[in-house]
Amino acid sequence: MKCPYCHLEDDKVVDSRSSNEGSIIRRRRECIKCGRRYTTYERIEEVPLFVIKKDSRREQYDRRKVLAGIHRACEKRPVPAEAQEAIVIELEKMLEEKYEKEVPSTIIGEFVMGQLSKIDQVAYVRFASVYRQFRDISHFMKELKTLLAKN
Repeated sequence: MKCPYCHLEDDKVVDSRSSNEGSIIRRRRECIKCGRRYTTYERIEEVPLFVIKKDSRREQYDRRKVLAGIHRACEKRPVPAEAQEAIVIELEKMLEEKYEKEVPSTIIGEFVMGQLSKIDQVAYVRFASVYRQFRDISHFMKELKTLLAKN
């Protein structure tokens, strides 16, 4: 593994732990050269899952893209990175159980919105505004009223 700080490819594993019910191995590593520590994750490589977009295009599922959308929605909000990562882990678990090769993008968007609404309502509205492509303030207000009605 290449050190993210000094880029040397010589390190030692300090700690290994199984996480996410054994499907991921978390390793703490220490660089031999600079002595800094960093974390790596190993997961099973699986058959690629394709996302069917609203315009019928298909693109390979990209966890980084989903996580980036969640990060943007949670920017400057008190939502820990671990909680954001947990949403993606739960999403992937659900996708693995219910879908083999293709999943509509609406399933992913609705799932993420549902999880964000439980954690932070501002992040939820931010994500929804991009996902649902609010065209004007009336769409935005409608979503806020729905959110307020749930509370």
